[in-house]
Amino acid sequence: MSTELFSIPVEQVRGVGEAKARELASFGIFSVGDLLELFPIRYEDFRIRPLEEAQDGEKVTVSAIVLSEPNVQRFGKRTRMVCKAASGTVSFTAVWFNQHFLKERLPYGGEATLTGKWDRARKQLTVSNTEFASSRVQKAGSVLPVYAVGGEITQPWMRKTIHAALDQFGDKVGELLPPALVRKYRLLPRRDALRGIHQPGGDVPGADARRRLVYEELFLFQLKIQAYRAWANRRKEGVAHRFDREEVRRFVRALPFELTDSQKKVIAEVLNDLEAPHSMNRLLQGDVGAGKTVVAAVALFACVKGGLQGALMVPTEILAEQHARSLRKLFEPFGVEVALLIGSLRGSERRGVLAGLQSGMIDVVVGTHALIQDDVYFRALGLVVTDEQHRFGVAQRSVLRRKGLHPDVLTMTATPIPRTLAITAFGDMDVSTLRELPKGRLPIRTSWVKPSAMDKVLELIRRETAAGRQAYVVCPLIEESDKLDYQNALDMYAQLQAVFGPSSVGLLHGRMTPAEKDDVMGRFGAGDVAVLVATTVVEVGVDVPNATVMVVYDAERFGLSQLHQLRGRVGRGAHQSYCVLVADPKSEAGRERMSVMVETNDGFEVARRDLELRGPGDFFGTKQSGAPEFKLADPSLDFAALEAARDDAAELVRDETFWTSAAYAELRAILAREQILQGELID
Repeated sequence: MSTELFSIPVEQVRGVGEAKARELASFGIFSVGDLLELFPIRYEDFRIRPLEEAQDGEKVTVSAIVLSEPNVQRFGKRTRMVCKAASGTVSFTAVWFNQHFLKERLPYGGEATLTGKWDRARKQLTVSNTEFASSRVQKAGSVLPVYAVGGEITQPWMRKTIHAALDQFGDKVGELLPPALVRKYRLLPRRDALRGIHQPGGDVPGADARRRLVYEELFLFQLKIQAYRAWANRRKEGVAHRFDREEVRRFVRALPFELTDSQKKVIAEVLNDLEAPHSMNRLLQGDVGAGKTVVAAVALFACVKGGLQGALMVPTEILAEQHARSLRKLFEPFGVEVALLIGSLRGSERRGVLAGLQSGMIDVVVGTHALIQDDVYFRALGLVVTDEQHRFGVAQRSVLRRKGLHPDVLTMTATPIPRTLAITAFGDMDVSTLRELPKGRLPIRTSWVKPSAMDKVLELIRRETAAGRQAYVVCPLIEESDKLDYQNALDMYAQLQAVFGPSSVGLLHGRMTPAEKDDVMGRFGAGDVAVLVATTVVEVGVDVPNATVMVVYDAERFGLSQLHQLRGRVGRGAHQSYCVLVADPKSEAGRERMSVMVETNDGFEVARRDLELRGPGDFFGTKQSGAPEFKLADPSLDFAALEAARDDAAELVRDETFWTSAAYAELRAILAREQILQGELID
């Protein structure tokens, strides 16, 4: 849209006074440009059709003749009115709820236009809208847009106001897309597309209007990402790490296990990025247990050997402590100093870590959100690694980045990202994938049992613990809830103590203090506790190779990716491991989730099926995931347009004329307005 329209206040549209402008502001509408880009969320179709063509359950508008006098039944304050009617060759029963005042206007033989839900089997139309030839407002024959508004803003007012804006300012709607792309895809002019999307049923086909505006939205989104990448690379702002490759090879040879081919390939990509003069922004996705932490360790080692510091940010204190322990073990022989910085660190200990980071005495710090607090300063931060990246908001990740001078960024996730989301949420990143599991790992055997088979589950735990191994039992809730009778952790803890003895069973949940959690995890890690009852705090990254049983109680309450993460807590040692899902799902979707878990151990397949079952909107669950929200486009439905837009945007920013020619001034103005070329917007 011509950027000019975003500088015209919405009050200049006919019919918008001060009070209405305040209401519109609450929906983020301040200018004429904002108003015209409030696209309909759906349409109500009042076009008259033959009833013979209507599908069962469909909303339909028909011309009808009344064949019997309406009969009104009363149920307290509510009413139900019924009469016989005919439309074309179909006779049917028309039913109105709480609209008995229409009785006098529906005489035998009278005509009306009825809109309602069609029940084909019962030949019944439940009427929601009735119009007569004399009705003042006629919906029949039209397609009406429905907008996401409320409060004092009604749908009729919104339609009228957007029509007024199009009439007043339509001639100011300029073309945004390069003419070559408009010709290439035979797209409507922008002005016509805006009319078509807001006034369907007119001269412009709605599908053509949507196709044009969806492509434009995805193209502008991709242009921001591609321009940012090109700009960052052109500026060469980043750290060109200078480390000895032979020293890195010695570190890799000293690891207590052999790297997979997949790990070797990804490490090579990361080391090349570190040596390059521009900032690395790489997403490392790998299945649970695929060895992402080792890749991070090699990257941190190379960074330190180049004379800079590294930071690893993880979502939980348990995980931070575990990573700090394992990195110390790997780095100690090479003289690399590792520190832990978490919220529960207090007083002189915390001050000591802060001083070490500022002076450069500490080479690598592992921590939680505590790393991004204002009083944390680094002498020379060269590499930031974030683990389980969708647990952190975009803002949190960029705060940590700003603690260095354009440090390299490696982001790790064990939630495999489907391609659609990789292009949208992570379009500005290079993506590396770990497919193989470390050598010698046996596939986990997964089974699904009903709660009535709990005796068999206890027998499996008894057999494994008798052989010196350990088990997790995960429950969804911490304590009794009035609304949900989920089996909870406290209950299960008491039951298992009765079976295995008080000293053999530990309890871990989110409401415990950090010290209590550390104590329990320490005892479980040391093998003093045989069975650990937990809520999902064990979901991410906890590593106890001796644990061979994962029992998930009320498994239908968990999503697929959560179940797969939990299963990944076992199968980390040399012994056969088992995952038992205790569930009695009542819904088809619940049964489908259990079946997927039993059928496959492959996290990428689990992610694909999860996306199918839930849709892209829910895939990450949280708004802070970084998955962008589009006004009109749906990346899973509009995937072909998304890929085309990405390729077109990348080609355009590679062309030198894009940055200088007057033909692209409007697009450059959009990038400037959103501060894309100031390095802060895209994390």
